Amino acid sequence: MTKLSVNINKFATIRNSRGGNNPDVVKAAVDAQRFGADGVTVHPRPDERHIRYQDVYDLKPLLKTEFNIEGNPKIQKFVDLVLDVKPEQVTLVPDGDNQITSDHGWNIGAHRGFLTDVVGRLKAGGMRVSLFVDPEPDLPFLAREVGADRVEIYTGPYGGAFVPDEKRRELDKVVSTGIAAAEAGVGLNAGHDLTRDNLPPIIEALPWILEVSIGHAITADALEFGMAEAVRRFRIACGNPS
Repeated sequence: MTKLSVNINKFATIRNSRGGNNPDVVKAAVDAQRFGADGVTVHPRPDERHIRYQDVYDLKPLLKTEFNIEGNPKIQKFVDLVLDVKPEQVTLVPDGDNQITSDHGWNIGAHRGFLTDVVGRLKAGGMRVSLFVDPEPDLPFLAREVGADRVEIYTGPYGGAFVPDEKRRELDKVVSTGIAAAEAGVGLNAGHDLTRDNLPPIIEALPWILEVSIGHAITADALEFGMAEAVRRFRIACGNPS
């Protein structure tokens, strides 16, 4: 069964645009899990332009589902945060400080020593570690070599493709990387630019995907339908109608 993790960054973006605490990102996370989400994802960045580091501490005691924290381990403040909070999963993403959103995965070969060290430290702290990777079939094997438990395939190029032939090519890249993950013996996650329309083909082709992280699209759906209905519709897209 593919689990649905709701990324609440965009709720924090709306909150921060006006100051105060409306919408309440902690309530958004608690509501998401109450309405059937299997987990909650946050991605604190150094400038705290959406999720703040304090939000992470506020969320931890209230989450009964899986807590996934994404971030760049080259930022010591991020490493200190996850070692302190100890979420169930840490997803390591090679973001630059000023990126609007994640747009590429790790060059694992170029960062092999660094990743081996940081993955080992996080796993020693009791956390599962996932590496954010581009849809390239060699990367799950490299992720295994540096000790990662899972890879999260960056699905942005697939989600951003609308010409049928291009979309098919991008889907094929995702699928071949997902097959490689199974062959490498690492768990498989996916995320970025996934919607209720483009998610089912991935789930159908790779039914062993363990988790998808959905942020922008589920926030947009929540604005239109409410959080309960948005979560319900995405659970259906994940193949979990109940």
